[in-house]
Amino acid sequence: MPHIWIVEDDEDIREIALYALRTAGFGATGFERGDAFFTALESKVVSLPDLVILDIMLPGDDGLTILKKLRQSPNYKTLPIIMLTAKGGEHDKVKGLDLGADDYLTKPFGVMELISRIKALLRRSNHLSSNQQDIGYQNIQMNYGRRTVTVDGAAISLTFKEYELLHFLLINADIVLNRDRILEMVWGYDFEGESRTLDMHIKSLRQKLGTAGAYIKTIRNVGYKLGV
Repeated sequence: MPHIWIVEDDEDIREIALYALRTAGFGATGFERGDAFFTALESKVVSLPDLVILDIMLPGDDGLTILKKLRQSPNYKTLPIIMLTAKGGEHDKVKGLDLGADDYLTKPFGVMELISRIKALLRRSNHLSSNQQDIGYQNIQMNYGRRTVTVDGAAISLTFKEYELLHFLLINADIVLNRDRILEMVWGYDFEGESRTLDMHIKSLRQKLGTAGAYIKTIRNVGYKLGV
């Protein structure tokens, strides 16, 4: 049974989310502050979570600071993380994705959407191919099994979702991909979030790839493709 941890200082939101998670068949643990969350992570007494839901506005270290600490640790670098952001907080969403968040939800959110996002992210993280085959395009190289990406030989650090998105673009190089198709294959068939999620991940991926980011082309009114 996957276990989800949620770090949220609003008791009402935290308890509603915990109830929804447990009702949906997940194990669930809640934390009010980041320090208690990290204490549990480092305790070695409990198993690590399969996914973390992390609010941005927290007492003490905020969610973005906690996210940065997690992504800098080799133990939690690939831990799936969904950020909770305030309505209209697009800057926080972009910053969260840049720091390594895999997805985000805007408050207030519906519990069905929360469960859908979690299932989609867990499905992707639990079904990684063990295939060590290298795949590349121009100066971009990826080893899917080892989860490494380089541009001109230099290692590029990507979030889980950025990695899956780039992989999907690579295996479909020079093919125009419909936005809905990308969302289905990378986020999951039951994805019910905003299509803006895709645009924000594309923007972040382009930035991290540097000059090679120019290979990701926007096809107006259709979607994207990887090509020259």
